[in-house]
Amino acid sequence: MKTNTVLAIILIIVGIVAFAYQGIQYTSSEKVIDLGPVQVTTEKTRTFPLPPIVGGIALVGGILLLLVGNKKT
Repeated sequence: MKTNTVLAIILIIVGIVAFAYQGIQYTSSEKVIDLGPVQVTTEKTRTFPLPPIVGGIALVGGILLLLVGNKKT
């Protein structure tokens, strides 16, 4: 496969995933209390938001790249 075709397929997949999940969640642990041998930690779930415009741009860019790559051949 050509590089442009592979890149277009990757962009389309990223666009669909960005629309489906709307963000990436991750868990971090933080130390709350540290009194010598006694330590208390807590886990917090945080979200890194992905705006829908990012998914739209990736999806449209992948489709356009796929169409332009096919017209040249």
